[in-house]
Amino acid sequence: MNLKYIKTAITGCFISLCMMVSAGALEISDLDKPKTIEAFVDGLVLPLMKNHNSPSGTVAIIKGGTLIFAKGYGYQNVEKHIPVDPAKTLFRPGSTSKLFTWVSVMQMVEQGKLDLDADVNKYLKTFQIKDTYPGQPVTMRHIMTHSAGFEDGAVGYLIFSDPERIMPLADAMKKYQPARVNPPGKQTAYSNYATAVAGLIVANISGLEFTAYVQKNIFDVLGMTSSSFVEPLPDHLNENMAASYVFEGGAYVEKPFEIIANFAPAGSMSATSTDMVKFAQAILNGGEYNGERILREETVKQMLTRNFSHDDRLMGMALGFYETEHNGLRFVGHGGDTMHFHSELVIDQKNDMAFFISFSGGGGSTVRSSFKGSFYDAFAPMQAEKITPPSDFADRAGKYAGNYLFWRAGFSTLDKAMGILGGGVAVQPTADNTLVVVLGGKASQYVEIGKNLFRKIDSLERMAFQENAQGEITGFVMDGMPFMSTYKASFYTAQGFQYSLLGFSILIFIGVMLRLAYQCRSYKALEGMEKKAARASVIAAGVNLATLILLAIVMLLVGDQMFTEIPLLFKLWLIMPFIVVLAGIYLLYQTVLVWKDGLCSGAWARIRYTFVTFGALFMCWFYYFWNLLGYQYFA
Repeated sequence: MNLKYIKTAITGCFISLCMMVSAGALEISDLDKPKTIEAFVDGLVLPLMKNHNSPSGTVAIIKGGTLIFAKGYGYQNVEKHIPVDPAKTLFRPGSTSKLFTWVSVMQMVEQGKLDLDADVNKYLKTFQIKDTYPGQPVTMRHIMTHSAGFEDGAVGYLIFSDPERIMPLADAMKKYQPARVNPPGKQTAYSNYATAVAGLIVANISGLEFTAYVQKNIFDVLGMTSSSFVEPLPDHLNENMAASYVFEGGAYVEKPFEIIANFAPAGSMSATSTDMVKFAQAILNGGEYNGERILREETVKQMLTRNFSHDDRLMGMALGFYETEHNGLRFVGHGGDTMHFHSELVIDQKNDMAFFISFSGGGGSTVRSSFKGSFYDAFAPMQAEKITPPSDFADRAGKYAGNYLFWRAGFSTLDKAMGILGGGVAVQPTADNTLVVVLGGKASQYVEIGKNLFRKIDSLERMAFQENAQGEITGFVMDGMPFMSTYKASFYTAQGFQYSLLGFSILIFIGVMLRLAYQCRSYKALEGMEKKAARASVIAAGVNLATLILLAIVMLLVGDQMFTEIPLLFKLWLIMPFIVVLAGIYLLYQTVLVWKDGLCSGAWARIRYTFVTFGALFMCWFYYFWNLLGYQYFA
């Protein structure tokens, strides 16, 4: 970033600090002062962008029907030094696009052409949702509350850059249909696939392609002239599209435009921030903006009413919109991420205001995530009441301990392997009658405030555990994520358990290879069954180490392509787990002979040999468990 950019950031921070010190805490009424808003937003956004390498961003705030703030940050094009213009520069809202799909669905409901509680197969023409749970069909209400029960999927097909790979929406939905892993209405698991099916149903009923339907019935109606679901973008919009960048080698490197067209209703939109708050204002106005209407008032009220929650003491799912809470205020809206853009649309009905933010680059996620909380902590602060942990909590704390995994995950495909890098939640009791919850490497302390209900010790954020008829804890849901419930997983799914055994196995394999190098002459002198047994351990150790090393190399070279396609190098690597299994089976056979025939000169040598076998068999199970044994992905 240039000197002017840094100077603006420092000035913004200083002005914000001075205003808060001299005038006391900011209030919602201060939003009537444009300079106050600009000073605060500059002071928040600019340092975060600089520190986290986000090259561009945009913020637009609307209140009482008036656009009170709209500003661009950084550059639409870094190389050409084209600054972001909030009214011209398009960003990628990602999954925030889904709100337009849900409005399209409710337009069909208003017209009497779609029943929210009917089997969605009634509206599908070229394929059907699999009847995994007979008598329990998926409905549109399930889809809009993310409780349809689908597993998640993305690897190899969700986002790409080659327009030649775009296919009709109906063909994509037929080809990429995921497995149903829960009965509908039981658990929430965010689903891009289900949302895209909803868009397909809108297209089937209306007779228009989904992108054309949204253009005609929402964008044109609201005067959103710089918005589109079409990919690649039309030329007149593409010239104002914020470029996609990653920060590599100390510089911003431009990446191709992300195409999500095969799942368009789930996230293919491009728009300016000022267009996005026009849509938000229409929702605040009960479906009307500038005299034009996209929904009836009663329909909007229905959409914004909670329709599903695992626990009514927490925020839940409205129809497509999801609820969040901060400082005692309820918000509805939606966040969104592509690989290069991070966005959120927040609607605050109580204060008759809304804002849209979007920031690019890997660090854009940090800027986006920091905005809402910081904004309301400044303009609508609320002190969390101090709470004391119940003294008898230790008596029941143990039932909450364990490893929890999100239902939003792959189960039957290669997507499951994404869990190797984490994604679970560890819950453990503490000596001071609280729970420590570790999510994404960050530990938070929670205090019991009701039956199966906990609150963060230093904020108002809560989590509620689910309990079965036998009184056993089966999962939980957290504030801010009503669309992603969890389940209590078996001990062997825990990262700590798997990493420990993986590390132990690697050390054993390295030991085998070092021993081979150190005692090469002794190895060559072996004969008969002893030689075969030794050879089996060396083969197993060598194959396993080679497989892991090759995986590291492959992921280093092509790992960033995995959501775009399954690279040839990775397909070739998938041969290796088969070789690992063959080597493991052969080693197991030799282990039986070692013990049966008393080979390896002594019990301790046989035990060491068995450790090698254990490591080899663990690796066989490891690749099987994570769906890396075989070609388990969509071609």
